Amino acid sequence: MLDARVRPLIDPPLNWLGRALARRGWTADRVTLAGLALGLIAALVVALGAPEWALIPLLASRLMDGLDGAVARATSKTDFGGYLDIWCDFVFYGAVPFGFAILDPDNAIAAAFLLLAFYVNGASFLGLAIMAEKRGLATTAQGQKSLYYSAGLLEGTETIVFFVLLCLFPAHFAALAWVFGALCLLTAVARVANARHQLT
Repeated sequence: MLDARVRPLIDPPLNWLGRALARRGWTADRVTLAGLALGLIAALVVALGAPEWALIPLLASRLMDGLDGAVARATSKTDFGGYLDIWCDFVFYGAVPFGFAILDPDNAIAAAFLLLAFYVNGASFLGLAIMAEKRGLATTAQGQKSLYYSAGLLEGTETIVFFVLLCLFPAHFAALAWVFGALCLLTAVARVANARHQLT
């Protein structure tokens, strides 16, 4: 919901940093993998009992996730780069809730529900992206992407804010996870309804 509004604000500095990294020999894939590594470190720090400290690698991971596209635009975009980016995003999205489940077994049911909601929402997102490619549909509402990004109630910006809240208020993980998971399912239902409208 917020990605389209945030993009005009963050794209100029990201593009500047992306060009600077490209000049120093960084590739987009290297930035993507660095972002994933930082995200997994964040999940590990959560699991080891220091969710507040996990904020540092978590936010650095999301910065790298924004920078990989900027580096690609400064050099060359590839289909594999787009594929690697979305795969790493989903690994990260799964790792953080798993870290909270390890941190406190009482979080396990809420974490499982959240992961289910991510799975359902991710399927609605990627399935529409596949069909949109088949039909030649395109959108730049969320910026220049390697695949069709369907808008939704919850997008990348909201998910980052949610993960930050989890790290700041780990004692409230379960409540936050149930609410965010429910909103993810609502987003998925809306995407399926939108897909029916677009594809029939």
